[in-house]
Amino acid sequence: MMAAIQCAKSGYEVTLFEKNEKLGKKLFITGKGRCNITNACDVSDLFSQVVSNAKFLYSAFYGFTNEDTISFFENLGLRVKVERGMRVFPQSDKSSDVIRVLQKECQNQKVVVQLNTRVTEIVAEEGKVRGVALAGGRFAEADRVILATGGVSYPSTGSTGEGHAMAEKLGHSVQALRPGLVGMTVKEDYPERLQGLTLKNVSVAITDKGVDEKNSAKKAQKESLSRAEASRAGVSQSHAGKAKFQELGELLFTHYGVSGPLILSASSLLGDRIGERELALHIDLKPALSREQLEKRVLRDFEERKNADIHNALGALLPKSMIPVMLAYAGIFPERKVHEVTREERGRLLDGMKDFTLTLTGLRGMDEAIITRGGVSVKEVDPATMESKLVKGLYFAGEILDLDALTGGFNLQIAWSTGYAAGRAE
Repeated sequence: MMAAIQCAKSGYEVTLFEKNEKLGKKLFITGKGRCNITNACDVSDLFSQVVSNAKFLYSAFYGFTNEDTISFFENLGLRVKVERGMRVFPQSDKSSDVIRVLQKECQNQKVVVQLNTRVTEIVAEEGKVRGVALAGGRFAEADRVILATGGVSYPSTGSTGEGHAMAEKLGHSVQALRPGLVGMTVKEDYPERLQGLTLKNVSVAITDKGVDEKNSAKKAQKESLSRAEASRAGVSQSHAGKAKFQELGELLFTHYGVSGPLILSASSLLGDRIGERELALHIDLKPALSREQLEKRVLRDFEERKNADIHNALGALLPKSMIPVMLAYAGIFPERKVHEVTREERGRLLDGMKDFTLTLTGLRGMDEAIITRGGVSVKEVDPATMESKLVKGLYFAGEILDLDALTGGFNLQIAWSTGYAAGRAE
Protein backbone atom coordinates (compact mmCIF):
# COMPACT_ATOMS: atom_id res chain seq x y z
CA MET A 1 0.00 0.00 0.00
CA MET A 2 2.85 2.40 0.81
CA ALA A 3 4.53 1.61 -2.51
CA ALA A 4 1.27 1.99 -4.44
CA ILE A 5 0.51 5.36 -2.80
CA GLN A 6 3.97 6.72 -3.58
CA CYS A 7 3.79 5.45 -7.19
CA ALA A 8 0.48 7.24 -7.68
CA LYS A 9 1.85 10.43 -6.10
CA SER A 10 4.66 10.28 -8.66
CA GLY A 11 2.08 10.42 -11.45
CA TYR A 12 1.84 6.77 -12.48
CA GLU A 13 -1.29 4.76 -13.16
CA VAL A 14 -1.19 2.14 -10.43
CA THR A 15 -2.95 -1.18 -9.92
CA LEU A 16 -2.51 -3.09 -6.68
CA PHE A 17 -3.10 -6.84 -7.05
CA GLU A 18 -4.07 -8.51 -3.75
CA LYS A 19 -4.78 -12.23 -3.61
CA ASN A 20 -6.65 -11.91 -0.30
CA GLU A 21 -10.24 -10.75 0.07
CA LYS A 22 -9.06 -7.56 1.80
CA LEU A 23 -5.96 -5.44 2.18
CA GLY A 24 -3.56 -5.53 5.13
CA LYS A 25 -4.28 -8.97 6.60
CA LYS A 26 -0.77 -9.31 8.00
CA LEU A 27 -0.69 -5.68 9.14
CA PHE A 28 -3.88 -6.41 11.07
CA ILE A 29 -2.16 -8.89 13.40
CA THR A 30 1.09 -6.98 13.97
CA GLY A 31 1.85 -5.81 17.49
CA LYS A 32 -0.78 -8.22 18.84
CA GLY A 33 -3.41 -6.35 16.86
CA ARG A 34 -2.21 -2.92 17.97
CA CYS A 35 0.28 -2.33 15.11
CA ASN A 36 3.66 -1.05 16.29
CA ILE A 37 3.99 1.37 13.36
CA THR A 38 7.60 2.39 13.93
CA ASN A 39 10.05 3.42 16.62
CA ALA A 40 10.66 7.04 17.67
CA CYS A 41 14.39 6.57 18.30
CA ASP A 42 17.00 8.77 16.66
CA VAL A 43 17.17 7.98 12.94
CA SER A 44 20.80 6.89 13.21
CA ASP A 45 19.82 4.33 15.87
CA LEU A 46 17.60 2.43 13.43
CA PHE A 47 20.61 0.70 11.92
CA SER A 48 21.72 -0.89 15.20
CA GLN A 49 18.35 -2.65 15.39
CA VAL A 50 18.65 -4.24 11.95
CA VAL A 51 20.00 -7.80 12.12
CA SER A 52 20.59 -8.52 8.42
CA ASN A 53 22.14 -6.16 5.86
CA ALA A 54 21.77 -2.89 7.76
CA LYS A 55 24.10 -1.02 5.40
CA PHE A 56 21.78 -1.75 2.48
CA LEU A 57 19.09 0.34 4.19
CA TYR A 58 21.12 3.55 4.45
CA SER A 59 19.47 5.28 1.48
CA ALA A 60 16.01 3.90 2.26
CA PHE A 61 16.04 4.88 5.95
CA TYR A 62 17.29 8.38 5.27
CA GLY A 63 15.01 8.73 2.25
CA PHE A 64 11.95 7.97 4.40
CA THR A 65 12.79 8.11 8.09
CA ASN A 66 10.86 6.96 11.12
CA GLU A 67 9.98 10.64 11.66
CA ASP A 68 8.61 10.71 8.11
CA THR A 69 6.53 7.63 8.91
CA ILE A 70 4.98 9.31 11.93
CA SER A 71 4.25 12.48 9.91
CA PHE A 72 2.85 10.44 7.03
CA PHE A 73 0.26 8.74 9.23
CA GLU A 74 -0.56 11.84 11.23
CA ASN A 75 -1.21 13.73 7.98
CA LEU A 76 -3.63 10.97 7.02
CA GLY A 77 -5.53 11.63 10.24
CA LEU A 78 -4.14 8.80 12.35
CA ARG A 79 -3.31 9.92 15.88
CA VAL A 80 -0.31 8.12 17.35
CA LYS A 81 1.36 7.68 20.74
CA VAL A 82 4.83 6.71 21.94
CA GLU A 83 5.18 3.98 24.56
CA ARG A 84 7.99 2.26 26.47
CA GLY A 85 11.01 1.56 24.31
CA MET A 86 10.01 4.45 22.00
CA ARG A 87 7.47 2.18 20.30
CA VAL A 88 4.89 4.08 18.23
CA PHE A 89 1.26 2.87 18.15
CA PRO A 90 -2.05 4.31 16.96
CA GLN A 91 -3.75 6.03 19.89
CA SER A 92 -6.75 3.77 19.37
CA ASP A 93 -4.58 0.63 19.79
CA LYS A 94 -6.28 -0.72 16.67
CA SER A 95 -4.27 -1.93 13.69
CA SER A 96 -7.49 -1.67 11.68
CA ASP A 97 -7.19 2.12 11.90
CA VAL A 98 -3.75 1.97 10.26
CA ILE A 99 -5.15 -0.15 7.43
CA ARG A 100 -8.17 2.15 7.10
CA VAL A 101 -6.10 5.30 6.50
CA LEU A 102 -3.85 3.49 4.02
CA GLN A 103 -6.87 2.21 2.10
CA LYS A 104 -8.40 5.67 2.07
CA GLU A 105 -5.18 7.19 0.76
CA CYS A 106 -5.04 4.54 -1.97
CA GLN A 107 -8.52 5.69 -3.00
CA ASN A 108 -7.53 9.36 -2.81
CA GLN A 109 -4.54 8.69 -5.06
CA LYS A 110 -6.75 6.72 -7.47
CA VAL A 111 -4.91 3.44 -6.98
CA VAL A 112 -6.94 0.64 -8.60
CA VAL A 113 -7.20 -2.19 -6.06
CA GLN A 114 -8.05 -5.65 -7.35
CA LEU A 115 -8.87 -8.02 -4.49
CA ASN A 116 -9.07 -11.81 -4.77
CA THR A 117 -6.58 -11.54 -7.62
CA ARG A 118 -3.54 -13.80 -7.53
CA VAL A 119 -0.46 -13.04 -9.58
CA THR A 120 1.10 -16.27 -10.84
CA GLU A 121 4.14 -14.89 -12.67
CA ILE A 122 6.02 -11.71 -13.45
CA VAL A 123 6.53 -11.67 -17.20
CA ALA A 124 9.81 -10.27 -18.51
CA GLU A 125 11.36 -10.24 -21.97
CA GLU A 126 14.92 -9.37 -22.87
CA GLY A 127 15.68 -8.39 -19.28
CA LYS A 128 12.74 -6.01 -18.92
CA VAL A 129 9.37 -6.35 -17.19
CA ARG A 130 6.34 -6.62 -19.49
CA GLY A 131 3.57 -7.27 -16.99
CA VAL A 132 2.07 -9.90 -14.72
CA ALA A 133 0.21 -13.13 -15.39
CA LEU A 134 -2.90 -13.58 -13.26
CA ALA A 135 -4.72 -16.71 -12.14
CA GLY A 136 -7.34 -17.68 -14.69
CA GLY A 137 -5.11 -16.96 -17.65
CA ARG A 138 -5.39 -13.17 -17.66
CA PHE A 139 -2.44 -10.87 -18.35
CA ALA A 140 -1.94 -7.32 -17.06
CA GLU A 141 0.54 -5.23 -19.01
CA ALA A 142 2.91 -3.06 -16.98
CA ASP A 143 6.26 -1.42 -17.56
CA ARG A 144 7.10 -1.51 -13.87
CA VAL A 145 6.22 -4.03 -11.17
CA ILE A 146 6.85 -3.84 -7.42
CA LEU A 147 6.96 -7.22 -5.70
CA ALA A 148 5.89 -6.82 -2.06
CA THR A 149 4.58 -10.25 -1.11
CA GLY A 150 6.24 -10.54 2.32
CA GLY A 151 7.99 -13.56 3.79
CA VAL A 152 6.62 -16.95 4.76
CA SER A 153 5.60 -16.40 8.39
CA TYR A 154 1.86 -16.37 9.16
CA PRO A 155 0.97 -18.07 5.83
CA SER A 156 -2.74 -17.69 6.66
CA THR A 157 -2.33 -13.98 5.86
CA GLY A 158 -1.12 -14.77 2.35
CA SER A 159 2.63 -14.91 2.97
CA THR A 160 3.27 -18.26 1.33
CA GLY A 161 6.54 -17.66 -0.51
CA GLU A 162 5.07 -17.19 -3.98
CA GLY A 163 6.97 -13.92 -4.40
CA HIS A 164 10.28 -15.65 -3.75
CA ALA A 165 9.45 -18.24 -6.41
CA MET A 166 8.65 -15.47 -8.90
CA ALA A 167 11.94 -13.72 -8.12
CA GLU A 168 13.92 -16.95 -8.50
CA LYS A 169 12.30 -17.64 -11.87
CA LEU A 170 13.63 -14.28 -13.03
CA GLY A 171 17.16 -15.19 -11.93
CA HIS A 172 17.28 -13.76 -8.42
CA SER A 173 18.97 -15.55 -5.54
CA VAL A 174 16.91 -16.19 -2.41
CA GLN A 175 18.79 -16.52 0.86
CA ALA A 176 17.58 -19.39 3.07
CA LEU A 177 14.19 -18.63 4.64
CA ARG A 178 14.08 -19.23 8.39
CA PRO A 179 12.06 -18.08 11.40
CA GLY A 180 12.89 -14.77 13.08
CA LEU A 181 11.57 -13.24 16.30
CA VAL A 182 10.35 -16.59 17.58
CA GLY A 183 10.32 -18.52 20.85
CA MET A 184 12.99 -21.01 21.89
CA THR A 185 12.68 -24.57 23.14
CA VAL A 186 14.31 -25.63 26.41
CA LYS A 187 15.55 -29.02 27.60
CA GLU A 188 14.41 -28.70 31.22
CA ASP A 189 10.78 -28.97 32.36
CA TYR A 190 10.85 -25.83 34.54
CA PRO A 191 9.29 -23.55 31.85
CA GLU A 192 6.28 -25.86 31.48
CA ARG A 193 5.67 -25.55 35.22
CA LEU A 194 5.96 -21.77 34.89
CA GLN A 195 3.83 -21.49 31.75
CA GLY A 196 2.30 -18.02 31.39
CA LEU A 197 4.63 -16.32 33.89
CA THR A 198 6.20 -13.09 32.65
CA LEU A 199 9.39 -11.86 34.31
CA LYS A 200 9.99 -8.12 33.90
CA ASN A 201 13.27 -6.28 34.33
CA VAL A 202 15.39 -9.42 34.34
CA SER A 203 18.83 -9.80 32.82
CA VAL A 204 19.46 -12.53 30.29
CA ALA A 205 22.78 -13.84 29.00
CA ILE A 206 23.23 -16.65 26.47
CA THR A 207 26.50 -18.58 26.36
CA ASP A 208 27.83 -21.79 24.88
CA LYS A 209 26.84 -24.74 27.02
CA GLY A 210 29.71 -25.80 29.25
CA VAL A 211 31.88 -22.71 28.92
CA ASP A 212 34.98 -23.13 31.08
CA GLU A 213 34.27 -20.91 34.07
CA LYS A 214 37.94 -20.93 35.09
CA ASN A 215 38.86 -18.93 32.01
CA SER A 216 35.90 -16.54 32.15
CA ALA A 217 37.87 -13.71 33.77
CA LYS A 218 40.53 -13.80 31.06
CA LYS A 219 37.87 -13.93 28.36
CA ALA A 220 36.03 -11.00 29.94
CA GLN A 221 39.13 -8.83 29.63
CA LYS A 222 39.55 -9.68 25.96
CA GLU A 223 35.94 -9.12 24.94
CA SER A 224 34.53 -5.70 24.04
CA LEU A 225 31.97 -5.67 26.84
CA SER A 226 33.81 -5.19 30.13
CA ARG A 227 32.39 -6.18 33.48
CA ALA A 228 31.83 -2.53 34.32
CA GLU A 229 29.96 -2.01 31.05
CA ALA A 230 27.94 -5.13 31.70
CA SER A 231 26.98 -3.85 35.12
CA ARG A 232 25.80 -0.54 33.66
CA ALA A 233 23.79 -2.45 31.06
CA GLY A 234 22.12 -4.51 33.78
CA VAL A 235 23.81 -7.73 32.65
CA SER A 236 24.96 -10.39 35.08
CA GLN A 237 28.67 -9.76 35.57
CA SER A 238 29.45 -13.47 35.81
CA HIS A 239 28.77 -13.78 32.07
CA ALA A 240 30.38 -10.54 30.86
CA GLY A 241 32.77 -11.13 27.99
CA LYS A 242 31.60 -14.61 27.03
CA ALA A 243 27.92 -14.04 26.32
CA LYS A 244 26.71 -14.30 22.74
CA PHE A 245 23.66 -12.26 23.75
CA GLN A 246 23.00 -10.21 26.86
CA GLU A 247 20.25 -7.75 27.60
CA LEU A 248 17.85 -6.46 30.24
CA GLY A 249 14.11 -6.73 29.70
CA GLU A 250 11.10 -9.04 29.70
CA LEU A 251 10.89 -12.83 29.41
CA LEU A 252 7.90 -15.18 29.17
CA PHE A 253 7.79 -18.87 30.12
CA THR A 254 5.75 -21.11 27.79
CA HIS A 255 4.82 -24.79 27.54
CA TYR A 256 7.75 -25.39 25.18
CA GLY A 257 10.36 -23.09 26.73
CA VAL A 258 10.81 -19.33 26.65
CA SER A 259 9.54 -16.34 24.67
CA GLY A 260 8.95 -12.63 25.25
CA PRO A 261 10.84 -9.58 23.90
CA LEU A 262 14.28 -10.67 25.14
CA ILE A 263 14.01 -14.13 23.66
CA LEU A 264 12.50 -12.93 20.39
CA SER A 265 15.45 -10.58 19.87
CA ALA A 266 17.94 -13.29 20.79
CA SER A 267 16.30 -15.72 18.36
CA SER A 268 17.06 -13.44 15.42
CA LEU A 269 20.54 -12.52 16.58
CA LEU A 270 21.56 -16.10 17.38
CA GLY A 271 19.10 -18.04 15.24
CA ASP A 272 21.72 -19.56 12.95
CA ARG A 273 23.66 -20.94 15.94
CA ILE A 274 20.76 -22.31 17.94
CA GLY A 275 20.29 -25.96 17.06
CA GLU A 276 23.90 -26.39 15.94
CA ARG A 277 24.81 -26.95 19.58
CA GLU A 278 23.22 -26.45 22.96
CA LEU A 279 23.35 -22.98 24.46
CA ALA A 280 22.90 -21.96 28.08
CA LEU A 281 20.30 -19.34 29.00
CA HIS A 282 21.26 -17.51 32.21
CA ILE A 283 18.47 -15.50 33.89
CA ASP A 284 19.32 -13.00 36.62
CA LEU A 285 16.03 -12.35 38.41
CA LYS A 286 17.52 -9.54 40.51
CA PRO A 287 19.92 -7.63 38.21
CA ALA A 288 19.64 -4.43 40.27
CA LEU A 289 21.16 -6.17 43.29
CA SER A 290 24.63 -7.62 43.65
CA ARG A 291 24.83 -11.09 45.14
CA GLU A 292 25.93 -9.56 48.44
CA GLN A 293 23.03 -7.10 48.47
CA LEU A 294 20.58 -9.88 47.64
CA GLU A 295 21.96 -12.03 50.44
CA LYS A 296 21.38 -9.21 52.95
CA ARG A 297 17.82 -8.88 51.69
CA VAL A 298 17.23 -12.63 52.00
CA LEU A 299 18.70 -12.72 55.51
CA ARG A 300 16.44 -9.85 56.57
CA ASP A 301 13.35 -11.59 55.20
CA PHE A 302 14.39 -14.88 56.79
CA GLU A 303 14.93 -13.23 60.17
CA GLU A 304 11.43 -11.78 60.06
CA ARG A 305 9.91 -15.19 59.23
CA LYS A 306 12.36 -17.64 60.77
CA ASN A 307 9.65 -20.01 62.03
CA ALA A 308 7.76 -20.13 58.70
CA ASP A 309 8.08 -22.78 55.99
CA ILE A 310 10.64 -21.66 53.41
CA HIS A 311 8.07 -21.62 50.60
CA ASN A 312 6.02 -19.07 52.57
CA ALA A 313 9.01 -16.82 53.23
CA LEU A 314 9.92 -15.97 49.62
CA GLY A 315 6.75 -14.12 48.57
CA ALA A 316 8.44 -10.71 48.63
CA LEU A 317 11.33 -11.92 46.48
CA LEU A 318 9.77 -14.16 43.83
CA PRO A 319 6.49 -14.52 41.91
CA LYS A 320 4.26 -17.09 43.61
CA SER A 321 4.49 -19.66 40.80
CA MET A 322 8.27 -19.30 40.73
CA ILE A 323 8.81 -20.22 44.41
CA PRO A 324 8.35 -24.04 44.18
CA VAL A 325 10.42 -24.14 40.99
CA MET A 326 13.25 -22.11 42.52
CA LEU A 327 13.27 -24.29 45.62
CA ALA A 328 13.43 -27.42 43.46
CA TYR A 329 16.21 -25.79 41.40
CA ALA A 330 18.14 -25.07 44.61
CA GLY A 331 17.40 -28.50 46.08
CA ILE A 332 15.54 -27.21 49.13
CA PHE A 333 12.56 -29.07 50.61
CA PRO A 334 9.62 -26.56 50.48
CA GLU A 335 8.34 -27.45 53.97
CA ARG A 336 11.72 -26.87 55.60
CA LYS A 337 11.55 -24.20 58.31
CA VAL A 338 13.43 -20.99 57.52
CA HIS A 339 15.63 -21.31 60.61
CA GLU A 340 16.64 -24.82 59.47
CA VAL A 341 17.95 -23.65 56.07
CA THR A 342 21.71 -24.15 55.96
CA ARG A 343 24.22 -21.63 54.70
CA GLU A 344 24.91 -23.94 51.75
CA GLU A 345 21.22 -24.16 50.86
CA ARG A 346 20.87 -20.41 51.13
CA GLY A 347 23.84 -20.07 48.79
CA ARG A 348 22.16 -22.34 46.23
CA LEU A 349 19.00 -20.24 46.51
CA LEU A 350 20.98 -17.06 45.86
CA ASP A 351 22.71 -18.73 42.93
CA GLY A 352 19.32 -19.63 41.49
CA MET A 353 17.97 -16.10 41.75
CA LYS A 354 21.13 -14.58 40.26
CA ASP A 355 21.72 -17.29 37.66
CA PHE A 356 18.68 -19.43 36.86
CA THR A 357 20.16 -21.49 34.00
CA LEU A 358 18.27 -23.37 31.29
CA THR A 359 19.46 -25.24 28.20
CA LEU A 360 18.30 -23.85 24.84
CA THR A 361 17.81 -26.60 22.26
CA GLY A 362 16.25 -24.87 19.25
CA LEU A 363 13.78 -22.45 17.73
CA ARG A 364 10.03 -22.83 17.29
CA GLY A 365 8.80 -23.20 13.74
CA MET A 366 8.00 -20.73 11.00
CA ASP A 367 4.29 -21.01 11.80
CA GLU A 368 4.99 -19.19 15.09
CA ALA A 369 7.61 -16.72 13.82
CA ILE A 370 6.76 -13.02 13.76
CA ILE A 371 9.01 -12.39 10.76
CA THR A 372 10.94 -14.27 8.09
CA ARG A 373 14.72 -14.13 8.00
CA GLY A 374 16.33 -14.49 4.57
CA GLY A 375 14.79 -13.57 1.23
CA VAL A 376 15.80 -12.00 -2.07
CA SER A 377 19.52 -11.21 -1.98
CA VAL A 378 20.09 -7.49 -1.50
CA LYS A 379 23.27 -7.77 -3.58
CA GLU A 380 20.99 -8.00 -6.61
CA VAL A 381 18.92 -4.92 -5.70
CA ASP A 382 19.72 -1.20 -6.03
CA PRO A 383 19.61 0.16 -2.43
CA ALA A 384 18.52 3.63 -3.55
CA THR A 385 15.57 2.61 -5.74
CA MET A 386 14.88 -1.05 -4.78
CA GLU A 387 15.09 -1.90 -8.50
CA SER A 388 16.38 -5.29 -9.54
CA LYS A 389 19.89 -5.26 -10.98
CA LEU A 390 18.88 -8.22 -13.14
CA VAL A 391 15.49 -7.22 -14.57
CA LYS A 392 14.73 -3.63 -15.55
CA GLY A 393 11.41 -2.39 -14.20
CA LEU A 394 11.24 -4.95 -11.38
CA TYR A 395 11.31 -3.58 -7.82
CA PHE A 396 11.15 -5.12 -4.35
CA ALA A 397 9.78 -3.83 -1.04
CA GLY A 398 9.44 -5.17 2.47
CA GLU A 399 9.95 -8.60 3.96
CA ILE A 400 10.50 -10.36 0.64
CA LEU A 401 14.04 -8.95 0.82
CA ASP A 402 16.81 -10.42 2.97
CA LEU A 403 16.25 -7.79 5.66
CA ASP A 404 15.10 -8.24 9.24
CA ALA A 405 15.29 -6.34 12.52
CA LEU A 406 14.56 -6.67 16.22
CA THR A 407 11.20 -5.98 17.84
CA GLY A 408 10.02 -2.44 18.48
CA GLY A 409 8.57 -1.26 15.16
CA PHE A 410 11.79 -1.66 13.18
CA ASN A 411 10.55 -4.32 10.76
CA LEU A 412 7.58 -2.20 9.77
CA GLN A 413 9.91 0.76 9.30
CA ILE A 414 11.86 -1.37 6.82
CA ALA A 415 8.56 -1.97 4.99
CA TRP A 416 7.62 1.73 4.90
CA SER A 417 11.10 2.89 3.84
CA THR A 418 11.61 0.29 1.11
CA GLY A 419 8.03 0.72 -0.09
CA TYR A 420 8.56 4.47 -0.30
CA ALA A 421 11.86 4.04 -2.16
CA ALA A 422 10.37 1.63 -4.70
CA GLY A 423 7.29 3.80 -5.21
CA ARG A 424 9.27 7.01 -5.67
CA ALA A 425 11.92 5.56 -7.98
CA GLU A 426 12.11 7.34 -11.32
